[in-house]
Amino acid sequence: MSTYILQIDTATEVCSVSLSLDGQVIHKMEATEPNLHASKLTVFIDELLRNAKLSYADLSAVAVSKGPGSYTGLRIGVSTAKGLCYALDIPLLAVNTLASMFKGYASTYGLADNSLYVPMLDARRMEVYMMVYNHHGEVLQPTEAVIMDVDTFQPFANQKIILFGSGALKLKDLYSQSAPVQVDTSYKHSSSYLAESAFEKFEKQDFEDLIYFEPFYLKEFIATTPKAK
Repeated sequence: MSTYILQIDTATEVCSVSLSLDGQVIHKMEATEPNLHASKLTVFIDELLRNAKLSYADLSAVAVSKGPGSYTGLRIGVSTAKGLCYALDIPLLAVNTLASMFKGYASTYGLADNSLYVPMLDARRMEVYMMVYNHHGEVLQPTEAVIMDVDTFQPFANQKIILFGSGALKLKDLYSQSAPVQVDTSYKHSSSYLAESAFEKFEKQDFEDLIYFEPFYLKEFIATTPKAK
């Protein structure tokens, strides 16, 4: 029986949805504009299924990028995914956003020997959400929020370190190209990078509890009030 999984990623500035068949992406829709997620996510999903000539009833599961990432974006993506799973009575699959970024980078650019790969998401100011992988895909440093400085990667000083993602873009001035740390600005995020992990989770029946599942914010959300002029 064919396994159709809808992937949703709203953890970054990219509003992205994709459809996979047995782990292989067959359709995707995405756009990068400020504050797009709330108005376009369900529109994109409708159009995605229409382009694939499928109905919601054909879906086997919904996979969502669980975080870390944008608080608002994560809430929108997770609530939409949970709503679909409730309505369709299908499983919810959750994939770490940084882990999907690594999968995407590896599949797009390949991995060089004796190099470390650091997917990063902007957490404001000089703080980022990040993980550290080696070229075998092994996690050397799990997901955490880090305030960056020139000595952050001192424990890995003997290896080439490649940073990518929205958190890396703001670090271009901190690390020179002559240093072991390099910032790759070419990476573009997509929900399609969830597909492989989502299918593996589906095969293992590694499903989320729809009642209790919440986004992986990593840090508490602190609301701010605009200052009076």
